[in-house]
Amino acid sequence: MRLWRQIGRQRWAKVTIGVAAAEYLRFVGKTTRFTLEPEDIYARGEADMPIILAFWHGQHLLAPMARQSEHRVAMLVSHHHDGEVNAIAARRFGVATIRGSGNHGGGFVHKSGVAAFQAMLDSLAQGTSIALSADVPKVARVAGLGIIKLAQASGRPIYPSAIATSRRYVLNNWDRTTINLPFGRGAGVAAEPLTVPPNADDQALEAARQLLEDRLNAATQRAYDLVDGPKGKG
Repeated sequence: MRLWRQIGRQRWAKVTIGVAAAEYLRFVGKTTRFTLEPEDIYARGEADMPIILAFWHGQHLLAPMARQSEHRVAMLVSHHHDGEVNAIAARRFGVATIRGSGNHGGGFVHKSGVAAFQAMLDSLAQGTSIALSADVPKVARVAGLGIIKLAQASGRPIYPSAIATSRRYVLNNWDRTTINLPFGRGAGVAAEPLTVPPNADDQALEAARQLLEDRLNAATQRAYDLVDGPKGKG
């Protein structure tokens, strides 16, 4: 086991795994019959570009496939060694990456988190949309304030979103990481976007955080309802 961990940390191994993962997800996308809700979501989002695309951690593997070729997108990816694999896979889909983490409820508090927050602000100002998970690290399905403060500082809307497939394998870990499988039904759902006023006080920020959490949960449940029926769970 120790040997495999050492191999997995090598640059060549990360590249190999990242490329393989991207091509596997591309195969899943091409063999899955997708439904969008609302059907005109791309047309609706056009006027709001650039946007902040929010999703739950562990439900994000197909997120890079939601990108349209004419729009620039950057994804926040952690500095963890697994994050490098995610970054390599994302770049195979034409998605840029911003490395950093630190959203521990109150915001991006670590040095790398502050740098990542500024990089996301700069990217939004330059017309590049940002995709990131909304969870507080290691606390699944609880939205942090970091993404809310990003929306407040940038003035860009948050689009709560979810992608689900009928054929999948769910890992027994903290975020219920979902491995999407080919040859099934798929659904991409976007909830009503939300904006955060620049002068929002602490109470308003918390209300926006809770609203994002509720809309993400609703979008996720709706995506699974579409592929599994009303009792589907993600």
